[in-house]
Amino acid sequence: MIEIISQYWQNYLYSDGYRLSGLAITLWLLVVSIGLGFLLAIPLAIARASSNRWVSGPVWLYTYVFRGTPLYVQLLMCYTGIYSLHFVHEHALLNEFFRDAMNCTLLAFVLNECAYATEIFAGSIKATSAGEIEAAQAYGMSKFTMYRRIILPSALRRALPSYSNEVILMLHATTLAFTATVPDILKVTRDVNSATYMSFQAYGIAALLYASVVFALIWAFRRLESRWLAFLGPRSH
Repeated sequence: MIEIISQYWQNYLYSDGYRLSGLAITLWLLVVSIGLGFLLAIPLAIARASSNRWVSGPVWLYTYVFRGTPLYVQLLMCYTGIYSLHFVHEHALLNEFFRDAMNCTLLAFVLNECAYATEIFAGSIKATSAGEIEAAQAYGMSKFTMYRRIILPSALRRALPSYSNEVILMLHATTLAFTATVPDILKVTRDVNSATYMSFQAYGIAALLYASVVFALIWAFRRLESRWLAFLGPRSH
């Protein structure tokens, strides 16, 4: 067991020569996917909640496609499908980008995460109470100011429980990265298992690592919920 742990954390080299563990790669995939997905989802959620079909329609189509197809298929499309196109090889920047397995994996993860986060945030925006909007309008707020100070803060707070589940699901989805040869936890575990044939120990370590990260995420989101959603709790007399 100690020998496997040593190999898990220290002896696996990332392809560019930097010594990174499978856990570090998995956390990097999660942080980048969630971070970029969140930033992209905010404006898309506003557009998705719009009553103008020309604005909300394209966003609906995007979220429908990425939520309606398996992430594994999306990853393969980014990793092998796009690179097989002729114009990608002719364009130097595109060719360099799609030759890197990490870039392709992050692209698929970010687009998928953004689609789910967009629908979560758009639902919360649509559920904003009419009283909050009327109060903002009574203060003479512009639409931009109303979204910035009233609608978005309120919607994001109420979306926190659903979004926390999505973050955990995204962590679980990172296990697909090994299919693109990205040395995440599962890829390292499979390599260790192939070298040692100690399947129970290797996959047991992987399960413990994933569970530890999930417990840390749950704890962090519980703290955020207790702070930002305190107004929804019972009032003390």
